Amino acid sequence: MIQQPTIIAIDFDGVICDGMIEYFQTAWLTYCEVWSPINSTPSEEIAQSFYRTRPVIEIGWEMPILVRALILGISELNILKDWNIICKKIIQDENLKSENISPLLDNIRDQWIQTDFDGWLRLHRFYPGIIPQLKQWLNPNFPPLIQPIIITTKEERFVRALLQQQNIIMPDGTIYGKGCKRPKYETLRQLLFTPETPPRIWFIEDRLKALLAVEKQPDLTEIRLFLADWGYNTQVEKKFTVSHPKIKLLTLSQFTQDFSHW
Repeated sequence: MIQQPTIIAIDFDGVICDGMIEYFQTAWLTYCEVWSPINSTPSEEIAQSFYRTRPVIEIGWEMPILVRALILGISELNILKDWNIICKKIIQDENLKSENISPLLDNIRDQWIQTDFDGWLRLHRFYPGIIPQLKQWLNPNFPPLIQPIIITTKEERFVRALLQQQNIIMPDGTIYGKGCKRPKYETLRQLLFTPETPPRIWFIEDRLKALLAVEKQPDLTEIRLFLADWGYNTQVEKKFTVSHPKIKLLTLSQFTQDFSHW
């Protein structure tokens, strides 16, 4: 019998929260700052292509690069197949630096929050059942004690702003955001190898690549890995996971049920 977790480590974007519309709007505004297009209004075609290719994004600064790739006419198929190569080529060909794009994107998001916080919030939605489940896990009177941890490439302050809207206050030290500047598997390693009794960790992520990176770590084999099938991933990735011995495909219905259904 599999013991239930003591720590639930969860990605934010694509697992807890769907901010696809906001991602595109922020990516487009950043794109306009970098490339100054004649027409500053994005087409619906570009927006829809962005939504379909969003699963390739690993870090936020790549979003305006994805917009650029679509504007340049690079096919969705090639983007889904060779994103890392395409992204690096655009960066090199156009003499760009990720360390410049990242703060630009964050500043655009910050200004949006400061000037139209309600409007920014309305472009996000939480997947059905996620918020009640988080509240249940955070309830100290709900046995047994389970600690939810958020591991994300999003800025911690943005995560907290969105959760506070839902009356969820995560304790200090339970959100590992972009400021940590380390791979997710390193954060999981830090959680696993604590001075206290090693916890039982279950990690839920919508990016298959992030799960495979954890799976490759020989000292993290005790961590159970789940691909959130409702998140930003492709049918090919879902199909791959079905036959993978270490990564389980998880449905939203299962996520909001007892662990015996996982």
